[in-house]
Amino acid sequence: MKSFLPLIWFFMTISTVFSQEKLLSNLPLEISGYADAYWRYDFANRENIGTYFANDQNSISLGMLALGLKKVTGKATFVGELSFGPRGQYLTIPTGDEKDKTNSFHIQNLYASYDFSEKFNMTAGYMGTFVGLEVISPVANFHYSTSYLFGAGPFQNAGLKATYAFSDKVSLMAGVFNDWNVYQDLNGVSHIGAQLALNPVKGLSTYLNFLTGSSAGGESNYSSGTLFDVVASYDFSEHVSLAVNAADYKHKSEGGYSGVAVYPKYNFSENIGVGLRGEYFKQKDTAEEDGAQVASFTLSGRIKHGGLSVIPEVRLDNNNQAAFLKKDGLTSTKQASQVSIALVFAF
Repeated sequence: MKSFLPLIWFFMTISTVFSQEKLLSNLPLEISGYADAYWRYDFANRENIGTYFANDQNSISLGMLALGLKKVTGKATFVGELSFGPRGQYLTIPTGDEKDKTNSFHIQNLYASYDFSEKFNMTAGYMGTFVGLEVISPVANFHYSTSYLFGAGPFQNAGLKATYAFSDKVSLMAGVFNDWNVYQDLNGVSHIGAQLALNPVKGLSTYLNFLTGSSAGGESNYSSGTLFDVVASYDFSEHVSLAVNAADYKHKSEGGYSGVAVYPKYNFSENIGVGLRGEYFKQKDTAEEDGAQVASFTLSGRIKHGGLSVIPEVRLDNNNQAAFLKKDGLTSTKQASQVSIALVFAF
């Protein structure tokens, strides 16, 4: 009888695997999405601070509508996300602009991944960037206006990447990518990138990111250069957390940027929180001019009920080069301030 036990075990294992594969292949198509709208008022009564996604002055304006699809079949996963509206069509690259009215949507994500094992995964397609803390989705960010670091770095990376988890505390991703924010690379796949993820203790997450390459257009192209980026977050308790994002980008010709942003946050409850973003951002000096230095402070609240979030916000920016304008539209000033309130719904 013992001689048949390995054979019985083998067929039982095969049966279990096929049952799991069949169960996964029958998982329903997941549909998710979000939508947002906002009102913003600059105290100089103009569009002074470049918040990238909420620029309209004293207007109740639309952000974007995003619709996402996800399907899991066995070890393979497909993800697709389309966005519509001013942010989705005109501000998240690649896209048309205000002079090009032919585009009606933008692909935010379109990729497939495969789990070769519990530790090794490969993903190919067009994906939100792995660099930085803030993302395009207003659902994932605590603050509604975005940082200078977010606006300066890539939004998306098309490419092929592989991720290996050495343990539940250490993983490494490495890949080849197109130029920043493009569906197709006109000078061939020309960027390489990597991310080392470390989670040494409970509540602490750290990501060390690297991206370098030469874009179409040569060294003068904005995305021709080398970027180092660090993201870390720590939950002190269920109420108090702190996140940090620091980056340095060196352009291949000259210039670039560096900066750091800190994000302390306090959650009064599961549905009510308040957070501060303090950021220092500097454009690197060039032969022609000294780079601007900006200090920015953003205080935001977040009130949630179901899928709806209300985000009131106050923001103060100081630029050492008097890059803002006063109410008369003629006088330059180093300071700018604004208030805003946003409605974000996720489903």
